[in-house]
Amino acid sequence: MKLMVLLRMAMQSIVKNKMRTFLTMLGIVIGVAAVIVMVAIGAGARGQIEAQIATLGTNLIVVTPGTTQAGGSNQGAQTFNRLTIDDVEKLQREGTLLSAVSPVINTRTQVIATTGNWRTEVNGVSTGFFRIRNWTVESGAEFTEEDVQGKRTVVILGKTVANGLFPDGNAVGQRVRLGRTPFTVIGVMAGKGQAATGTDQDDIVVVPYSTAQTRISNFFFIGSILAMTDNTKDIPAAMAEISDIMRESHRIGGGADDFTVRDQSALATTATSTTTVMTALLAAIASISLVVGGIGIMNIMLVSVTERTREIGIRMAIGARGSDVLTQFLVESVVLCLMGGIVGLLAGIGGSMIVGRVTGWHTTTSITSILIATGFSAAVGVFFGYYPARKAAALDPIQALRYE
Repeated sequence: MKLMVLLRMAMQSIVKNKMRTFLTMLGIVIGVAAVIVMVAIGAGARGQIEAQIATLGTNLIVVTPGTTQAGGSNQGAQTFNRLTIDDVEKLQREGTLLSAVSPVINTRTQVIATTGNWRTEVNGVSTGFFRIRNWTVESGAEFTEEDVQGKRTVVILGKTVANGLFPDGNAVGQRVRLGRTPFTVIGVMAGKGQAATGTDQDDIVVVPYSTAQTRISNFFFIGSILAMTDNTKDIPAAMAEISDIMRESHRIGGGADDFTVRDQSALATTATSTTTVMTALLAAIASISLVVGGIGIMNIMLVSVTERTREIGIRMAIGARGSDVLTQFLVESVVLCLMGGIVGLLAGIGGSMIVGRVTGWHTTTSITSILIATGFSAAVGVFFGYYPARKAAALDPIQALRYE
């Protein structure tokens, strides 16, 4: 039989019982919609995590102090600090793969303004810090290399600190005190929000590292060194280069390093792989609805075979072959599933958009998820429709004609 004839007959059979058809399709509709929405949620969550990791810095490499031992007992990471500004300058001079380097001097102090006070973290950094951390100044300006060399008392406030001290928004140009030293606010940084660890990245103030060393912390050693590359592919080679330069700077021969070099790739890989697994798990759970829908279709097709037994007998008596009857019922089952798949596809896309608006995530409906969901719905039609179709094709025409 021609395909168009089979399709017309399938549509006539489906339209004949509209309510039963709708209820039969409902399982497929829910299954396809659930798969698409779950995959979109997983993609949105992965994008959100990647965005949070990106706020830590682009192609970020961190050098931290190493370990020390006391009485044969290892004191743990960052207990032996020998990082200095000389190390930073040597990395800037000799690092061929490093596009920016900045020291970081961490301390906490009370920031006092005429409108109130706020205890926060102070980071003494160089001008390269803003590029490394991918951090822009929302209002005002960044400090310059002249500010660093001149040890000027200028400060840039994080969004949280600026809102806490100056709720009217007029922070730039104001005078504040960090500890006992007066500073001039020259800028307010753009908000970064919460980090992946849950800390507020905007609860911070930034000053030139030279000023932090002489006017706030009086630390000779620095807390860490930040560096970056222009290309993520250069990170492994850049880390090896940093290690070589640091060993030379600290005159380390064959002994253990007194510093640690790390990047963010392990964190990014772990986070994205976790969301990928969760997305696959959610899609697998949602696919169960398709199986349930397929069982419903098989049940209805078996009922249809029983109801149309006499009709099948008449067709076979006038020359229809068993293969024609088998093909007809298979086409009906596949068309039913595909119709449910299309409706479920539209519902899934709409549901993904709603979830994106509610959560604020960038939920995208991928072509892959659409093809998988739709193809799976067609496969369900063939798989669960074959048994009823085979039963219809195996009917004895004489017995079928006598069926009441």
